[in-house]
Amino acid sequence: MEHRSGSVEVITGSMFCGKTDELIRRLRRATIARQKVQVFKPAIDYRYAVRKVTSHAGNDFEAHPIEQAGEVLTHLNPDTTVVAIDEAQFFDNQIIDIIQRLADQGLRVIVAGLDTDFRGEPFGPMPVLMAKAEHVDKLQAICMVCGEPASRTQRIINGKPARFEEPVVIIGAAEMYEARCRKHHEVPKE
Repeated sequence: MEHRSGSVEVITGSMFCGKTDELIRRLRRATIARQKVQVFKPAIDYRYAVRKVTSHAGNDFEAHPIEQAGEVLTHLNPDTTVVAIDEAQFFDNQIIDIIQRLADQGLRVIVAGLDTDFRGEPFGPMPVLMAKAEHVDKLQAICMVCGEPASRTQRIINGKPARFEEPVVIIGAAEMYEARCRKHHEVPKE
């Protein structure tokens, strides 16, 4: 009898810390090991490609864009053993139950996403996923102000830090976000 224990791995941190690169590295290793891999991403994230997860460094891996978390189950192939979800912070909390269900069924689930939003507040389902995961890697970027390790995502609007009142979700990359350390992360309030 084959024994396969499922698990949840979370890769998190600020923007530009290498989350998607690390996700892709793990997926490539799983593919080399002849494991059946499926990757899902939120359809709202089409910055680089619609049907791929793509890192800021340009690495990519084929992915299925979905609108709602429940579509993971709809599109899951029966022979899949590794499920990856990129940008998980953009899904509602239903993604938590789906990920737990997949792991309980013996699948390896790898989740990547921002742990905090531009305000420095916990982002979407990520805090719960981090708490329930068997393994969590919190990566750091480099602060664009001082060069120290960065754990925050700074949104920039017209050259200035975005105000606290701004919408939480605005899809973008280097044109409107940068990595910052705690000291240089700014969120002005009215």
